[in-house]
Amino acid sequence: MSVETARGGFEGSYLGANDRISPQAIMECKICWTSYDPAEGDEYRQVLPGTPFAALPADWKCPGCDAPKQQFIVREDPGSDEMRIAAEIERRCARLVADFREVFNAKMRDVPIINQALHVEAMAFRPWQGGFLGVLIAPWFMNLIWLPGEDQDWSALKAGEKEVVAFPSGEYEFIHNSREMTGPYKACSLFSPMADFTSQLQVVEVARAVMVELFKPENRDGTDRAAEIRAAREAELAPPSEAGPASDAPIPNPRPTRRALLTGGLAAAPAEGDDPEISGGVE
Repeated sequence: MSVETARGGFEGSYLGANDRISPQAIMECKICWTSYDPAEGDEYRQVLPGTPFAALPADWKCPGCDAPKQQFIVREDPGSDEMRIAAEIERRCARLVADFREVFNAKMRDVPIINQALHVEAMAFRPWQGGFLGVLIAPWFMNLIWLPGEDQDWSALKAGEKEVVAFPSGEYEFIHNSREMTGPYKACSLFSPMADFTSQLQVVEVARAVMVELFKPENRDGTDRAAEIRAAREAELAPPSEAGPASDAPIPNPRPTRRALLTGGLAAAPAEGDDPEISGGVE
């Protein structure tokens, strides 16, 4: 956005910066107090309802006193919180992407599992439980990423610790971690490696689908892994004598993983025991 566009919109609020008001901002003429509500538009000058103040023609004038649009100030802005949150998400995602681009360039560029068709990208982040949740794509993994909000202190998180987090679609295991630019965060592996993907567009579509399906309660029966996680932990802690004799019976086919259910089976789940750095987890 040019300086003229950003700073030449109106007087009295945010130094006239159009990029500081949302499309829902209700403006008011400081000379005659006539309001411009984008939901109503301006019938007198044939401005359609739904037209934001910033989109009005440069020669638009106040319907009440014919003052130029530069004489308007902000009366109220219902969308200001949305803009603040969007700006914070953009800032946090930029740090996250910069962090993992550095990992790629420093450690992963020549690793055989790298999918050269892909690049680091943060997708579909949204406010969730006081923080921000979305998908981080890299040439060697795709993870759900949970970042803390401005009022949340995650400085005590210990890298490598695991946490089961409940969503409408089921319960998922996140690993705690922290990086220099990103700070503390929690990650849930979706795919690693990324060999089954042929393009960044395909990965982006899957990431968007994950963020939709994750919040659908109807997916819960197929993705709720709480019992499986508990059983796995109990097996890890059980003495060898409790493991029982080995069996030659055929192993039944496992039920679909959460990744297959959330993404329509577009890729297989990463194997248990994957290197955490390769899978995008703890270094």
